[in-house]
Amino acid sequence: MQQYIDLFTQHKSRIEASCAPLLNQAREQAFETFRRTGFPAYRSEDYTHTDVPGLLQEDFGFYLNRPASSGAFPLAFHCQMLLQTAFSAYDVNGYFYSGEKNQPLPEGVFSGSLNVFAERYPELFSAYYHRLAMQEADGLAAFNTAFVQDGYVLYVPENVIIENPIQLTNLLIGNQRSLINRRLLLIFEPGAQAKVLVCNHTGNEQTAMAATQVCEIFAGKGSVVDFCEMEECSPQTIRLAAHYVRQESSSDVRIHAITLANGTTRNNYRVDLAGAHAELQLSGLTIADQRQRTDNYTVIHHQVPDCRSHELFQYLVEEQAIGAFSGRIIVAPGAQHTEAYQTNRNLLGSREARMYSKPQLEIYADDVKCSHGMSTGQIDETALFYMRSRGIPEAEARYLLKLAFTMDVLRGIRMEGLSDRLKWLVEKRFRGELIKCQGCI
Repeated sequence: MQQYIDLFTQHKSRIEASCAPLLNQAREQAFETFRRTGFPAYRSEDYTHTDVPGLLQEDFGFYLNRPASSGAFPLAFHCQMLLQTAFSAYDVNGYFYSGEKNQPLPEGVFSGSLNVFAERYPELFSAYYHRLAMQEADGLAAFNTAFVQDGYVLYVPENVIIENPIQLTNLLIGNQRSLINRRLLLIFEPGAQAKVLVCNHTGNEQTAMAATQVCEIFAGKGSVVDFCEMEECSPQTIRLAAHYVRQESSSDVRIHAITLANGTTRNNYRVDLAGAHAELQLSGLTIADQRQRTDNYTVIHHQVPDCRSHELFQYLVEEQAIGAFSGRIIVAPGAQHTEAYQTNRNLLGSREARMYSKPQLEIYADDVKCSHGMSTGQIDETALFYMRSRGIPEAEARYLLKLAFTMDVLRGIRMEGLSDRLKWLVEKRFRGELIKCQGCI
């Protein structure tokens, strides 16, 4: 931790040099929070299975200035997860780059750089940036805010509907070990509708890379938001991400977290249902083998009456991989007529694989419908025997059963074409083929 305090103190002017003044305003306060709290403590209640201080103890280099050659990277990397997008963008080592040949977005929509947004729309930036993350006083989010130099913003004005998905491709590229800080700010005014896909990739599988990410999502009254994040990174990658979501009345939000290939991943999701009749679907799918580690931590806070949440996380863990899930649903006093359902299902493919699960309910209201459950096991031997008795080879039968296990999460994705593309990638993953997003080079 001390090395990062020294780095910030010594290079603060360089960090701020290329940033908008409003982006820099939040930096000093965030740094003081980080100096006071440090990284989340390993083995604490919320970080039982992810050692953040240990992961970031090594000397990672920082991108303190935009690399001159980065502008060419997006041109050599084409992610085609979706058949048709409204807008494509890239985050290359923490800096925003627009995709090629983007069609004009509806009037008033902003999709672009965090710095540009701060300069063009200072009032909106001040009203939303770092507002949700600041409330948690989380040391990891404070660290990100202290060091971040750019990011991506999507602002959709009131009642504007974007039909085709927005796609953001996050790239970690370089031949030297680096620590990258990313930022996403997604603002949906009342009645707005949009779909966002975020794809995470690494360009050099031999280089150790670490990335922190803070994503803040504001869903206004009656808005409809789909947010899907997919990770296909190298075994040398460390990903530490925090997602903060606030939903107003009658908003409809679906969040999907898909981890297909990674090194060490920790995802935090904190959702506040702050308006009546808000609905949330939070789902995750993890496929892990070798020595991969994936840790998902969720908090869903029902603050007002008449809201619904459905949470489903599924893990398929093989070889010496480790999975962890900690889910917490809080029903506040007075939040009557809440419906909250939480499910965690896990499939272990070897004796060495490990899965840790901790579903939790905290209910302070008496007129609610809530449930939580967890199941961990192996492939159903009866189903396997039945399939083999029908002439299906054992390897193929296991493949089909694993594929069927993933469908509950994939079927819940509302982005046209994305569910089929993800199924295709999952099939390749199970067949042991090289994992790369279709069209990526």
